[in-house]
Amino acid sequence: MRYLTGEPGIRQFLDIGTGIPAADNTHEVAQAAAPDARIVCVDNDPIVLVHARELLTSTAEGATDYIQADVRHPGDVLRQAAVTLDFGQPIAVMMLAILQNVGDADDPHRIVAGLMDAVAPGSYLVLSHPASDILPEAMARMADRLNERQRQADQVTFRTRAEVTRFFAGLELAEPGVVQPPHWRPGRGTFIPAHDVTAWCGVARKP
Repeated sequence: MRYLTGEPGIRQFLDIGTGIPAADNTHEVAQAAAPDARIVCVDNDPIVLVHARELLTSTAEGATDYIQADVRHPGDVLRQAAVTLDFGQPIAVMMLAILQNVGDADDPHRIVAGLMDAVAPGSYLVLSHPASDILPEAMARMADRLNERQRQADQVTFRTRAEVTRFFAGLELAEPGVVQPPHWRPGRGTFIPAHDVTAWCGVARKP
């Protein structure tokens, strides 16, 4: 968020799969850096929506909204988000730890491409995803345990670095590319765990 509100000057954020707002959430960090920032948070859980609307606040200069929609229906996400966001101006599309909930049958790469097609040049994609190729045996066991407890529609799919990198097709990846989250531009004094962080992340600009 600090990177996006800094040099690129992004002032609009579409946070898909945000969950209940907590400390240092998307809109707080964005509006602390840029009070005029506009943020739309998206979740498909109606219970989350009820709590979020009680907790969500905004600066007077900016705007926030919280909408109920499913990432598997990107047209619905875009239609509702357009009430608050100006799709003629750059938007940061944030998909943090959400796409593992979209199975291959729903073609998550097509969904991401469709979302990025809808935003203006100069927009950004910010994405993180649990990895299947870091500690692969442990991650496979984790996926199995999660899927045993969940409905068929809620099964998780962890993906490799190559599969995660495909989400950024046609975009300009910011350095250092697709890496484990602690290694994405760590600040001075940032704690980087000695053990493997089992996820991939990246930030990319739409040319």
